[in-house]
Amino acid sequence: MAHDQVTEFHDVRVFDGVDPALSPPTTVTVAGGLITGVGRPPDDRADGRTIDGGGRVLMPGLIDAHWHAMMAAVPLPVLATADPGYLQIVAAREAERTLLRGFTTVRDAGGPVFALKRAIDEGLVTGPRIYPSGAFISQTAGHGDFRSLLEVPREPGAPLSMVERTGTAAIADGVDAVLRATREQLMRGASQIKVMAGGGVASPYDPIDVTQYTFAELTAAVEAAGHWGTYVMVHAYTPASIQQAVRAGVRCVEHGHLLDDETAALMAERGVWWSMQPFLDDADAVPITDPGGREKQLAVTDGTETAYRLARKHGVRLAWGTDTLFDARLATRQGAQLAKLGRWFSPAEVLRMATSENAALLAMSGPRDPYPAPLGVVRPGAYADLLLVDGDPLTDLDLLADPANLKVIMKDGVPVRDTLAGSGRPTGA
Repeated sequence: MAHDQVTEFHDVRVFDGVDPALSPPTTVTVAGGLITGVGRPPDDRADGRTIDGGGRVLMPGLIDAHWHAMMAAVPLPVLATADPGYLQIVAAREAERTLLRGFTTVRDAGGPVFALKRAIDEGLVTGPRIYPSGAFISQTAGHGDFRSLLEVPREPGAPLSMVERTGTAAIADGVDAVLRATREQLMRGASQIKVMAGGGVASPYDPIDVTQYTFAELTAAVEAAGHWGTYVMVHAYTPASIQQAVRAGVRCVEHGHLLDDETAALMAERGVWWSMQPFLDDADAVPITDPGGREKQLAVTDGTETAYRLARKHGVRLAWGTDTLFDARLATRQGAQLAKLGRWFSPAEVLRMATSENAALLAMSGPRDPYPAPLGVVRPGAYADLLLVDGDPLTDLDLLADPANLKVIMKDGVPVRDTLAGSGRPTGA
């Protein structure tokens, strides 16, 4: 809920989300949930408050382009067995923690988050802006099919499985079923559509090399989303699965860690986004205990270095997200996962990716965009989603790994953390 009080950040150096250099010390003015000025304060200053930045860096709030609000902090066995109401409560608590890590916006890449998004937007709970995909759409035996083998074959008129009933996944086979599943997510308020187009790590039945869905089925999802002015994002790792998805008109590929030169060149040629995660076999890896799943995970992590090299080589437009799943400790590492990109990119490139570039990806939802003002930038007219950082993240990305370095976190013009409270003065005084 927007705050009408005027707030002025004084003596701040601005990273505006685009320019790789910080501004000289300046003033940024916020009112009505928007940034209203960057530079000299207006002469007709309304009553409000100032925040003395003390030369600190003011930057846009961070954006995670691949987050699962319902699944990030809940162990898989709990997710599979707990009452949905309990899971919503846990997700609401984690949403507040997400915002307090400096992530003011997330693109939810699949899960029943419509109620959580509404509660956040109405101010009932605290959390980031959410771009919801709704249930991820999966073929039988695809990455979203977590049914027991005792549940197949599905009999005509049989009840939906648990993951379908909760709105986590929509299992759809054939063009008509895919059209229906896509339209159902749009009906519920999806800003974009998530389709499982290839094998995955955590899913029990599909090898990582499997291409999922036919060209006709993928085209159906793309066409249905396009009629609503938005786009399809696909989960896929391999050249075959991604090439089929790109040729079907998909606009964004999630993961893609096993790509080759030909496929990366095709993505660049078609202007397809590549939303990648810095998956490594390290302490931040999602815990996978199943031997088959662990083998798939190692194949993915082994491909990460090559994937980032290919993205650079071919100039594919990159987005960043974490895809954290099933582990409350790993959820706290959201900022550390961003800082890890310093292995492949300069700090300015990393910060641009997690602010203005991710925002450009989110804006592809067009008329389905739930937040139509600009995100990811510090400029007049943009949402006042801002971080005041103690230190310079353009020289030290690790500052963003520790939320304690975020002295002020503002969303929609409202400070949700302000450790400098009392350091300013009323404006107009």
